[in-house]
Amino acid sequence: MLRRCLAAGALALVAGTFAANADPIPAEEFAKFPYVSSVSMSLEGDMLVGVVADPSKDGKARAAAYWDLSGPIDTSKPLVPTAITPTSGKSMFFAAAALKDKKSLWFTVQPYIGALMGCGEGKDTGSTKKYLQKAYMGNEKITKIDDLPDGRAEIGANKAMLRCFELVGETSIASLLPLDPTKVIIARQSTKNGTSYFEHDLSNSHEKFLYKASDTESIVIDDRDGSQIARVKLEFEDGAWRQIIRLLDPQTGEFVREEPLTTEVENRYVMDVAGRQNGTGKYFIFTDKFSDKTEVFLYDPATHTFSDQPVLAHPDYDVGGIIFSNRAKDFGEVLGFSYEGPVSTTYWIDPEMKSIQEGLDAAFPGKEVSLSSYNADRSRVLFVVQAADMPPAWFLLVDKAKVAAIGSLRPWIDQKSLGKGEFIHYAARDGLEIPAFVTFPAGWKDGDKARGAIVLPHGGPWARDDGGWDDSGWTQYFASRDYIVLQPQYRGSSGWGHKLWLAGDGEWGQKMQDDNDDAAAWLVSQGYVDADKIAIHGYSYGGFAAIAASVRPNSPFQCAVAGAGVSNLTKLGHNWGESRIARIIQGHTVDGMDPMQNTDKVNIPIMLYHGDYDVRVPIFNSRDFYNAIKNKEPESEFFVMQQMGHQGNKWLPEHKLQMLTEMDKFLTTTCGM
Repeated sequence: MLRRCLAAGALALVAGTFAANADPIPAEEFAKFPYVSSVSMSLEGDMLVGVVADPSKDGKARAAAYWDLSGPIDTSKPLVPTAITPTSGKSMFFAAAALKDKKSLWFTVQPYIGALMGCGEGKDTGSTKKYLQKAYMGNEKITKIDDLPDGRAEIGANKAMLRCFELVGETSIASLLPLDPTKVIIARQSTKNGTSYFEHDLSNSHEKFLYKASDTESIVIDDRDGSQIARVKLEFEDGAWRQIIRLLDPQTGEFVREEPLTTEVENRYVMDVAGRQNGTGKYFIFTDKFSDKTEVFLYDPATHTFSDQPVLAHPDYDVGGIIFSNRAKDFGEVLGFSYEGPVSTTYWIDPEMKSIQEGLDAAFPGKEVSLSSYNADRSRVLFVVQAADMPPAWFLLVDKAKVAAIGSLRPWIDQKSLGKGEFIHYAARDGLEIPAFVTFPAGWKDGDKARGAIVLPHGGPWARDDGGWDDSGWTQYFASRDYIVLQPQYRGSSGWGHKLWLAGDGEWGQKMQDDNDDAAAWLVSQGYVDADKIAIHGYSYGGFAAIAASVRPNSPFQCAVAGAGVSNLTKLGHNWGESRIARIIQGHTVDGMDPMQNTDKVNIPIMLYHGDYDVRVPIFNSRDFYNAIKNKEPESEFFVMQQMGHQGNKWLPEHKLQMLTEMDKFLTTTCGM
């Protein structure tokens, strides 16, 4: 490695490298808890809730915040929370949802060590370190944030089922029932017991059990009255797994199997029921069966046929969702739809909403403006503004004329130190076009050459990046240190069309990895960086990609950094994902080059970091790989992140601070950049 460092240093003397125009952003500014996050508005538009950095603890903890909007709103200054409720004990607020009738739902995580009794991810015997997630109901001005009922109203509930839900269950709002002043439908999902649905009365906390779906089944609910309109289930028949959709026959009350909506899981076509069209009895169906991109068709159960053409589509990107009106006078009418371009973008059909969007776009040029919620007369519109070089900030549009600031995710970051983002495509070695996002250092201009570059493959792998703010801190932290960061949407990524998605099947560490190597080659071909100044870093599946890069021959990378990465495909096998559905759909695609079978081929140093509370990717993956290669690449490193879980809502400020500072040190010293 000394030879590598000397060579890199010599090149720096003769190459014209990029001169920084701003000071590097301290790691602490990405590490500490967000100032404001997870802001939402009630259906009536009379309150906001969100999670804030607790002012009583100098921002070193998180708290629940409530903004009362029932009176006049002074838009001349930022809105100040009416009430703040600190987290108690070991629980940590991480998300909130404003409902209606002055009520709100709050989500927390807390560390746990104990037996799981076979419930969810973790050890079947002995103790597991993990985080438990819980949901609580808040009242007006959050004077109380109480436990929800535990599901005893469910027919057949027993102690084992309730204990399983307590350990690994998740609570969510299945429907706000906008036409009912106090009732909502709550879903409680448990890995082993499927999902149960309850009618919850916000006025008195009473619950009524409605219906249940198995662990391979989902239910589509009519927001008008909470009834079931479709049931979707994975079933094994004739030697294959199939997704079977049954639609409600209003004449008989029975659910009838619709053969044109049946798909074989192996083909992995999208086939989702989005709701019913007003007055026709037809269904809105999301599918990519007729095109590479997901489109929306109307399906007529009376004739068992699709519309000849999609009713909602984009020529280049998947349709991501339909926005229906939830007010009484035009309930269920389509207001617009979103499509998954470089950022998720809404196309408004409704003239009033389109006018509001266009006005706000003009007020924030070059930024992504998302209308997140609004009341019936649109006199209150909550919206979010962000960009690759702007942390999300929440605002309230009042009476379609005035704007009040609510708060920013990270207001302390100097945006002059942030780099611009760009969406590009590059050609893989086999000709496949790969989408990608590039973050440049602040002040970058054509002809500059970066200090170094980092290829940053996302997790998943069935996921994607977008061109908005990256709160992990990875892109902008390193861009402020004069690195270029490239995020390849490698084959196997979802949200970019059917072809790219399926192209990753069985290609872990192989063609999927070629796409990361080809991203490095593209950076060099553009003159952005020298070939010996490129590293790879990833987390989760991205961590697998970094581990795989360290044992592949002819690596374009000087070094690798792997966070919570899978290293052992043999052990992973068909246990991929915590749910049976995930294993059925995705399990057979997890195949390719197994890094643990190739540790003798390690040829670049690697830094591994892993949380000891991670049950999604157990820590043995990093530990075993490090033990196998540490004598062959002695400059490699392994860090155990104490009490860190897999997802970002289970990371503490000290975790982010450690990962950023140790990565920086590793890239600068060991990697020679």
